[in-house]
Amino acid sequence: MQHRFLTRVMCGLMVALAAASMAAAEPVRVGIVGCDTSHAVAFTKLFNNPQAAGSLADITVVAAYPGGSDDIASSRDRVEGFTKQLADMGVEIVDNIEDLNPLCDAFLLESVDGRVHLEQFRKIAHGKPVFIDKPCAASLADAVAIKRIADETKTPCFSSSALRFSAQMQELKGDKSVGKLNGATATSPYKTDPTHPALYWYGIHGVESLYALMGAGCEQVVCFDGENECVAVGLWSDGRCGTFRGLKNGPSGRKPFSITAYGSKDIRTIVGFDGYPPLVDEIGEFFFSRKPPVDMNETLELLAFMEAAEASLQQGGKPVDVQQLLEQAKAAE
Repeated sequence: MQHRFLTRVMCGLMVALAAASMAAAEPVRVGIVGCDTSHAVAFTKLFNNPQAAGSLADITVVAAYPGGSDDIASSRDRVEGFTKQLADMGVEIVDNIEDLNPLCDAFLLESVDGRVHLEQFRKIAHGKPVFIDKPCAASLADAVAIKRIADETKTPCFSSSALRFSAQMQELKGDKSVGKLNGATATSPYKTDPTHPALYWYGIHGVESLYALMGAGCEQVVCFDGENECVAVGLWSDGRCGTFRGLKNGPSGRKPFSITAYGSKDIRTIVGFDGYPPLVDEIGEFFFSRKPPVDMNETLELLAFMEAAEASLQQGGKPVDVQQLLEQAKAAE
């Protein structure tokens, strides 16, 4: 009798494990919001690659909403071409963002225009994981609202530049020979667009790198705009300084991306970055774990750093309080 009971229990466990295995094998269906950036195509190629391994092997981009902003040339003039590329890859193109919800288990909010992110996020924030491409929003106020909606709807989300997860950055962060980090300088190309605060458009890559190494805790920022560079210096609460250098006339390609770590034992600089795969791997893990690899509170401070830099520029290089900007944005929400 006991033997038969144990046999039944074992059979039940085997059935449950088999069912769980089958459920785990079910691919995560991903929807793209915004086809006006090359990221939409590049990420889809990585997710839908038949040779994809690890978590990416069980993720498929299945549908996309084109979007596009008429007053941004790089959006208006490219959305049709990128949308066609996605359609040619077998991705279903839908007319409305809401049409994605029944088709998808997770989302890539890719619109190149940060101004539309809040409204687009609102339409897909139903508890499914969302990656928000840079910039998280076109203003700190919008980003604060995104976090509030995410918290209210229990929608896990994160935003990041690919620079945060590059192999070069991971190597530098793991280099113990540098010793205690005393400060850092990050560089990136400095391209701007009149629809966004200056650093939001492309400088965010360098600021993201700075925060990846320094972490949160910046108190104030001063910023100066020269003929060849825009330079923003932040003072952290522990006395460290972090500097962003936006290069207006630097080399092309991936060479302008660099970061220097000033340590107690050594100084080390890394140059370049290795593309999107490390970021897409992080997104893939996030779609399954639902645990954001970047805390939204750090992202909010990162945006506050850039808004403080903008305010400092407008005030002729006067220091601007980062934490005060954060508190005001949260209070006004």
